[in-house]
Amino acid sequence: MHDGEEAASMTEEVVPRKRRKGIYILPNLFTLAALFGGFYAIVMAMNGRFDQAAIGVFVAMVLDSLDGRVARMTNTQSAFGEQMDSLSDMVSFGAAPALIAYVWALTSLGRWGWIGAFVYCACTALRLARFNVNTAVVDKRFFQGLPSPAAAALVAGFIWLMTDAGISGVEVRWVTFALTLYAGLTMVTNVPFYSFKDVQMKRSVPFVVIVLIALAIAIINIHPPTVLFGLFVLYGLSGYVLYGWRKAKGLQTSVISTSTDEPDERGLHK
Repeated sequence: MHDGEEAASMTEEVVPRKRRKGIYILPNLFTLAALFGGFYAIVMAMNGRFDQAAIGVFVAMVLDSLDGRVARMTNTQSAFGEQMDSLSDMVSFGAAPALIAYVWALTSLGRWGWIGAFVYCACTALRLARFNVNTAVVDKRFFQGLPSPAAAALVAGFIWLMTDAGISGVEVRWVTFALTLYAGLTMVTNVPFYSFKDVQMKRSVPFVVIVLIALAIAIINIHPPTVLFGLFVLYGLSGYVLYGWRKAKGLQTSVISTSTDEPDERGLHK
């Protein structure tokens, strides 16, 4: 009887206990904070404070860029975190910029206004869905199409710049309409945009790099609306420049090397 109990006890020790599936707090805190930035932007737009709404989108963009890096650095990546990040991006960089642009300027265009806002919002959803299914086959150094945070920064940055200059949305409603369509449609193109994902945060860098970073921060602080909008205009055009350069050189323009998973995109990237 004693031997049997001892054997049973040894068996219980050998059988591994199932680990409870949990949610990593640190990276998801950044994701929730980014989501709050998008929600804050919508609330501010509803209250007519469009400069604060634009700032909310930019804050969400910074926080969104950190959650993935924090997850990789702390080895806390999870499928839950990926889904949470996509849902947060849809609010902060899809719904929020579309609603801000609509309330600020596009509402004065009638049906064209809400069509423009919806096209942007729909393109964001398509961009995020395509990103999720093509993660395994896309060159990590590039994004396939304009990333949604950069598209949101284009729209929000323009609104912030115009508001700071005292220009109302009605005065530049068609410019806002064109910019919103450009940002939305560029998200679903196959144009490659540099992702900066090959920049290693853990790698040591020369002292001059730190000086340049400090200089960049100082330049942004000269006039944030102008500098930030200018930077994202350049980034929003850089993909087409890179696409044209590759095309002229006879290089592959697609950032997808193999695409055997659904959706089947073979033949569309040449």
